[in-house]
Amino acid sequence: MSQIQNSKQNIWNIGISNLGFYSKMIEEKKQNIVSRPPVVVVMGHVDHGKTSILDYIRKTHIAEKETGGITQHIGAYQTEKEGKKITFIDTPGHEAFSAMRLRGAKVADVAILVVDAAQGVQAQTKEAIAQIKLAGIPFIIALNKIDMPESNPEKIKGELRKEGLLVESLGGKVPSVEVSAKTGQGIEELLEIINLMAEMGELKADLTKPAEGTIIESYLDSQRGPTATLILNNGILKAGDILATPSTFGKIKVLENFQGRPIEKAQPSDPVIVIGFEEVPRVGENFKVFFNVESAKGSLKPSKEKRTLMVLKVGPEQKVLNLILKADVLGSLEVVEQVLKEIPRAAGIASGDARREKIILRILKSEVGKINESDIRLAKSARAIILGFRVKTDSVAQVFAEREKVKIFQFGIIYELVEGVRKIIESRTKTEEVRVDLGKVKILALFLDEKNRQIIGGKVIEGEIKRGVSIEVLRDEKIIGKGKLINLKRDKKDVEKVIKGQDCGMLFAGDVKTEQGDVLLFYEKRRAGL
Repeated sequence: MSQIQNSKQNIWNIGISNLGFYSKMIEEKKQNIVSRPPVVVVMGHVDHGKTSILDYIRKTHIAEKETGGITQHIGAYQTEKEGKKITFIDTPGHEAFSAMRLRGAKVADVAILVVDAAQGVQAQTKEAIAQIKLAGIPFIIALNKIDMPESNPEKIKGELRKEGLLVESLGGKVPSVEVSAKTGQGIEELLEIINLMAEMGELKADLTKPAEGTIIESYLDSQRGPTATLILNNGILKAGDILATPSTFGKIKVLENFQGRPIEKAQPSDPVIVIGFEEVPRVGENFKVFFNVESAKGSLKPSKEKRTLMVLKVGPEQKVLNLILKADVLGSLEVVEQVLKEIPRAAGIASGDARREKIILRILKSEVGKINESDIRLAKSARAIILGFRVKTDSVAQVFAEREKVKIFQFGIIYELVEGVRKIIESRTKTEEVRVDLGKVKILALFLDEKNRQIIGGKVIEGEIKRGVSIEVLRDEKIIGKGKLINLKRDKKDVEKVIKGQDCGMLFAGDVKTEQGDVLLFYEKRRAGL
């Protein structure tokens, strides 16, 4: 037998002998590919009941704890239906949170589009539909508030049809459920459909992979440091793991479930709270676990990807309003910045209003966390105002701000912030009337006196006068009445103005009878510019 044949035979024999070993590896690989719970994003128009539906499912009262009843940033929660876990992402419903809702859709497997069965399709409903389609994920329509007497689910289905959504009851492919967050009607059916969609989607995760997932929310806790909410996609995340995003890295010091309870490890699709990042990670970033700190640091992206503030060009006739922004979480900060980019349009100043061209908003600083002493110092030096969104001012900073007369405006709801900034803009751009004295005339003769009108002859003794302006009548240097210059003549000809030293004839209309020797003080009111 040749050498080549011997080699082939040996390779064959080795392969046969190792067949069981490789089969075992394949089997172990299959065992590490597990089904994972679905991640469900809840979307829809403001006040259509998204958080209330989750509140009923969780049997907690998250909705009551939200400022103004509106979810201001993304929360992640988990529940069970027939022993199967479901992870929910509750997204803000206000129009300003468009970017946050889209981010929520990107990490989800299934979407629930909540529509008020009485109000029907609204602006953010249409926006949510577009975002769900863009994400390319299956979705369920939850017709909420079905317990209300004015609810009309069939009418709403017709409205949805106009938006390109044909529900199953009308022959389409989109499942719809009539629910009530108040009575619980349809909630169990909704959960069953979610589980059915998850089974059909065959959602899988690889437990052998290094843990990886997405940053859902992040903020700076004054006591615990940079804090982030994560959704796990693959692998098992454990306390002590080293992880990194494109912007920062860290070692997990604290790992908590969505209820804030310490846990040792997290499985795919679990929402968890992580403390240990060196800096606050950016919302929407992907994270991954690394074997050591060096590898984690090496994965960081260049600093050019870090968040940037608005840089604006200021014209010679424009006024600058310097701002310092402080918010509770990065997601909120992102939204506030977006809102400010739209102001003064978002503040309700019409496009034809000159004030739009005369005010420039410039953000000097934009951070998460409490308003502190350094913020006050910057505001004082830059003559800036401080906008706080769902944050407090520490006691030292508050005293400092009062002493230095630095203005702090704090808001808990985004539309209140918009209204507040609109009022600030209006106060800064308000055009006040300013009185301007023009000249004086001494009355030399009276030619006609009837009702409230007089024809007067006089001489300009100071400044100049012009037709149409206001007049104060002075007698013995005291104001005895007011009037207006209706017409002005010089040399029997109508003129627009007469200057110092010239004689003139005037048609005066006023509330007082003038006399020879009185002095008429001419003035006008002008709008002060910026």
